[in-house]
Amino acid sequence: MKYLYPAIFENAEEGGYIVNFPDIPNCFTCGDTMIEAIEMAQDVLAMMLADYEDCGKEVPIPSDAKKIETKGMVNLVFTDTEMWRRTVDNKAVKKTLTLPSWLNKKAEKSGINFSQTLQEALCNKMGITL
Repeated sequence: MKYLYPAIFENAEEGGYIVNFPDIPNCFTCGDTMIEAIEMAQDVLAMMLADYEDCGKEVPIPSDAKKIETKGMVNLVFTDTEMWRRTVDNKAVKKTLTLPSWLNKKAEKSGINFSQTLQEALCNKMGITL
């Protein structure tokens, strides 16, 4: 899923920026530069929202950025939990499947990589591009 949330960027005493998301409890990060702070904000936002999705929790509705009062700066942060999962949650999972014997023999003889073929077929079936 793709999301856009307002984030508050404040100057840190030791330099750099502290970032927090007023709509998502305990969602905060920091960065030495504004670019780094934005990248870190995208990452922590994706991580938190992926957890909401995985746990079946209701994802908070983003506030109107214009109505947020702060001494810092409000900036909208975009993130995509599907892209984040592809980057972070990329471990292999073993699956057992059943094939007709004749198809198994023919595929093995042809040197077919079963894992890769299954991944390609699943992505194709769900309209996902790798």
